[in-house]
Amino acid sequence: MIAAPAPGPTLLGFDVVLIGTLLSAVAAFAVILAIYTAVTVKDPMAKRVKSLNERREELKAGIVKQAKKRQNLTRRTEKTDRMKETLQGMKVLQESQVKEIQQKLAQAGYRNKELAVFVIFARMVLPIVLGFIGIIAFYWTDTFPEWGSFKRFMAFAALVIVGYKGPEVFLKNKANKRTDAIRKGLPDALDLLVICAEAGLTVDAAFNRVARELGRAYPELGDEFALTAIELSFLTERRQAFENLAYRVDLDAVRGVVTTMIQTERYGTPLASALRVLSAEFRNERMMRAEEKAARLPAIMTVPLIMFILPVLFIVILGPAACSIADAFSDGGPAKGG
Repeated sequence: MIAAPAPGPTLLGFDVVLIGTLLSAVAAFAVILAIYTAVTVKDPMAKRVKSLNERREELKAGIVKQAKKRQNLTRRTEKTDRMKETLQGMKVLQESQVKEIQQKLAQAGYRNKELAVFVIFARMVLPIVLGFIGIIAFYWTDTFPEWGSFKRFMAFAALVIVGYKGPEVFLKNKANKRTDAIRKGLPDALDLLVICAEAGLTVDAAFNRVARELGRAYPELGDEFALTAIELSFLTERRQAFENLAYRVDLDAVRGVVTTMIQTERYGTPLASALRVLSAEFRNERMMRAEEKAARLPAIMTVPLIMFILPVLFIVILGPAACSIADAFSDGGPAKGG
């Protein structure tokens, strides 16, 4: 008869070997994931460069798809007009709401203003669709029979709320990410603007130069500066180009730059000195934000320290002693009873 294997050491009723194996597997998976994330870093400009190269090859080969683009634009305009007529017939389309969503789209990086009608239409249709799916899943087909009436109603309400707030939350997250990316590159952009202004370049040429230089490191900021340079060249009022930049970027620092540019255009003040002061202020602000995050780090690390680091430390320190005590009691108990 083969003897059963001796049980491993236990701590508080848990097998120490099994727990250690699971923790080692989790740590190995985390290390592999970190290595994969570090190795597969994607260049933010690779996709844009690829599309530009494809477009260049099409132009070299003489393939110009203007007719197809015109047809697609016509179809999209017709769809937008039908949605707009439907929303106006239901008295749910307001001009102020359309303007607000258009600004959110611009801040999120979407240049097409017609998408505002799609967003409003999605906010009206998605709650109905998701609510109908919830009714089918929770009440008609009885997919979750163990759920009570309260839990089913809460799940149904969650689907309806997600359908209504989903497009708005998506646009807000996109706008916040884009704003953070622009905030990181703004001090460097102002330094380059100072250099271009001192070198004798005009404002539109300086914006275009900064867009080319920073387009690889900060593609969002490069897009905004490139569009501003185009508007400075074609708009009748240069003030409108700067105001459009502040309209597309929800950032106080950008509004300060726009105000400085407008005052420089109006009163003829030195542009380089004003931009140098703004650049110094933005760099100090960025340093203060970094110091604030560093000061907040101990409070943030308290919960992971208590939940993950201290238990492992206690197991490593007290584990051998607890196992020795448990083995001593298990060996001495039967002998004492005999």
